[in-house]
Amino acid sequence: MPALFADNQPILLALTAATLFAISVQFTNLGLKHGAPMAGSTIHITVTAIIYWAMAPFYLDPAWFLTSATLIFAFVGLFRPFISANLSINAVRMLGPTLSSALASTSPLWGAFFGLVFLSELITVPMAIGIGFIAGGLLSQTLKKHDKVVSGWPLWALLLPLGAAFFRALGHLMVKLGYEDVSSPYYAALVSATVSCVLAVTFFKARGHRFNPRSPGMGWFLLAGILNAIAALSINAALQEGQIIEVIPIASITPVIALLLTIFVFRREQITLSKVITVVLVFTGVVLVATGG
Repeated sequence: MPALFADNQPILLALTAATLFAISVQFTNLGLKHGAPMAGSTIHITVTAIIYWAMAPFYLDPAWFLTSATLIFAFVGLFRPFISANLSINAVRMLGPTLSSALASTSPLWGAFFGLVFLSELITVPMAIGIGFIAGGLLSQTLKKHDKVVSGWPLWALLLPLGAAFFRALGHLMVKLGYEDVSSPYYAALVSATVSCVLAVTFFKARGHRFNPRSPGMGWFLLAGILNAIAALSINAALQEGQIIEVIPIASITPVIALLLTIFVFRREQITLSKVITVVLVFTGVVLVATGG
């Protein structure tokens, strides 16, 4: 593994993204104690877009706006991060940061599908086994349901992180396709974040919501948004050189990092045996996928 990390920049970038996303999830969880999920996701997206536009004088080529990549990246912005962020933030609220991150790690399943079908990427036996481990980790948690409730929360809540995983993976596919015209991780992030920001703010105001600048949750949401901006750039950069089928599993190590943070830093979630089993299986799966290519 050390040699792999030393020689493979996409893996290092994906690992960086996973770490930042894990910390962001924890900050979001702290913010949700004082603020509403919709306010949190809107702040996330707005802060991300502002950061990218602040970088424009240094990284933006105006000629890119006239390319087909603009339409592709804008399409990504229709569902990522607007829809995926809202699904994710509500998942954290209902399931907690560790379980929501673990379930969101189904991104490798979607990534494998999109990579195989649309990008002709190859899958090896170890990678296939790794995907099976990820599915097994998810199954170990969902089998504990009683009627329509799983461990105190409604069964349908599982769709929140699963849906977020699907839309994130779809966004990665579209970004890869857009790179064929404009190979810029920054531009991909800028356009999609801008479109998503417009949607988020419009929807937020249409629902009659208002921000409370004095809310203690605002600070946590701002910090989470900053980390999300850096993480999104990192994973876009990883996709520039790496394959979806490898990058997404590495980025999915987020639940393991979230678990470690929960235990040793934040100490805000009860760690049950079923959650540990889920995270261990998912971690094993993403390692097999990452090293089996």
